[in-house]
Amino acid sequence: MKKIFLFTVLIFAINFFSSSQNVMTPEKLWQVKRLSVLGLSEDNSTIFYRISIPNVEENNFDSKFFKLPVDGGNAIEINKEDVKTVDKNISPDGSKILFHKAVLLENTRSTNVYPELSKSDAYIFTELDNRHWDSWNDGQYDHVFYKNADSEDDEGIDLMPNEPYYTPQRPFGGDEDYIWSADGNSIYYVSKKLRGTDYAKSTNTDIYQYDLATKTTTNVTEANKGYDTNPEISSQGALAWLQMEKDGYEADKNDLVVLENGVKQNLTANWDGTVNSFKWNKNGQSLYFVAPVGGTKQLFEVNYPGKKRIAAVVSQLSEGWFDVNSIIAEVGSKLLVTRSDMNHANDLYSFDLKTKKFTQLTNVNKDLYDSVDLPKVEKRMVATTDGKQMLVWVILPPNFDSSKKYPTLLYCQGGPQSALSQFYSYRWNFQLMASQGYIVVAPNRRGMPGHGVEWNEQISKDWGGQNIRDYLSAIDDVAKEPYVDKTRLGAVGASYGGYSVFYLAGIHNNRFKTFIAHDGIFNMQSMYGTTEELFFVNHDFGGNYWDKTNVAAQKSYNEFNPINLVNNWDTPIFIIQGGKDYRVSIEQGLEAFQAAQLRGIKSKLLYLPEENHWVTSPQNSLVWQHEFFKWLKETL
Repeated sequence: MKKIFLFTVLIFAINFFSSSQNVMTPEKLWQVKRLSVLGLSEDNSTIFYRISIPNVEENNFDSKFFKLPVDGGNAIEINKEDVKTVDKNISPDGSKILFHKAVLLENTRSTNVYPELSKSDAYIFTELDNRHWDSWNDGQYDHVFYKNADSEDDEGIDLMPNEPYYTPQRPFGGDEDYIWSADGNSIYYVSKKLRGTDYAKSTNTDIYQYDLATKTTTNVTEANKGYDTNPEISSQGALAWLQMEKDGYEADKNDLVVLENGVKQNLTANWDGTVNSFKWNKNGQSLYFVAPVGGTKQLFEVNYPGKKRIAAVVSQLSEGWFDVNSIIAEVGSKLLVTRSDMNHANDLYSFDLKTKKFTQLTNVNKDLYDSVDLPKVEKRMVATTDGKQMLVWVILPPNFDSSKKYPTLLYCQGGPQSALSQFYSYRWNFQLMASQGYIVVAPNRRGMPGHGVEWNEQISKDWGGQNIRDYLSAIDDVAKEPYVDKTRLGAVGASYGGYSVFYLAGIHNNRFKTFIAHDGIFNMQSMYGTTEELFFVNHDFGGNYWDKTNVAAQKSYNEFNPINLVNNWDTPIFIIQGGKDYRVSIEQGLEAFQAAQLRGIKSKLLYLPEENHWVTSPQNSLVWQHEFFKWLKETL
């Protein structure tokens, strides 16, 4: 069966993409190797990394491990057992080790309540936090433990015995959620110590300090009611973390805060931006961080004044049409980072702090990229309806010919407050879209970080307002170009981008010839009734739908609700829905498809029962790509 499937995919690809052998195709995209950093050697001379290679036949990923001198040179493939990195989970004196594991604290599974009914598969809940992202709450909570480093005992000492709270945080937290203090006498960890409905409605995540001698815990960030995450200790023992002030607002300005000797300083309070991630300078006198700016993600530095009575000053270190995705470490006068752009997946680079120049250390997909013609990326500034200037990325097909006319796609970003930067996606891949002959228009509409806090925050409670007008301003402006076929415009997107597609379908005034919406919000009332992170809809919608006195919420559920505009739908629409998407649950896609079918509109539903809000398996991803372009070929 595997061979039959692969043969079918290959024949389809040959027929469908036969005229484009020297450009990116879905099959080639799923040959792109994915680099992830494992860490540095103890002497900081070597960096270890893993290359994950999609295995379509087995529907998983193969891994290879490498080591590379930090100054560059030849990478050497090694066995997994030969990866020897600094382990941050070992205490400073080497005597103890941190780890986390699941602890069963509640009987939500029927087999726990009724052990004699061993073949039952029911869940029993009396409060919310019953499911999150793509899994149901099975009564187990991840907890942090410590034990003697040389102990073979797996038990260890639980930092939160019998507490029904998560550390690391679900659904995506890892060992970045806990660290040792500089002296090794205490442990800092992140947790949201709320239950049920309070857990679902709040972002009040705190950093706790556990004292090994007294076995007592102190809430270090109790005064702050929003997110407190990513604790890191400087070489001088100061604690830094990322802080959002507003409870329930997941896209609030993310500030860089330091606590030392009882004195707390917000280093980025007066900077009009938001921090993604950071690393301490090796001398503890400044911090490097990554932040979105101008449709990219760049390196920044902020000084740490300590006890000095001077202001913290933020400086941008790097600039260019690329994304710096992570800071690995400072080695000598250089930073080791990962970097990508719309035509290239992540690779390792070093950044010289003196010359401000990058040096590429790995080029894991060189042969593949050398074998294809690359699209051209252009930056365009577009006037919005309220007199602002909006950055729009325009991606042109390989070997672009301005004397020809091209079908054009308006890309609608999700989030809604996520940066539309120089990212490289394995699903919404602009290189692949442009390589199939489409111009891609990607606006940095309202609600995106990197253009100031006000620009980022404007979208909340205004989902169908200025940001939708921003979309139309972008596509109308680019459509003035003679090489754009104005009769062949499409709009595509996922999550909030899927909402945007559903909403545009009701108000586009014949601009678009086709739509594609993946895991989009179609009915804001049922979205409120099924999504698991209630803090998000409470903030962005303005509250619940039954409070008729809440003007902002009623505007969301009425004026900005795509389901109320279905009577205006008249354009083909392709709807994609993941079965394990609990953020934007399955009823959204099913309601939209049923409405389109009953309205007699050409429509298609792609249902992915085992996928969540994303598509992660290689074979499902190939199905997604082929159905995506098949639909565009049929309708555009």
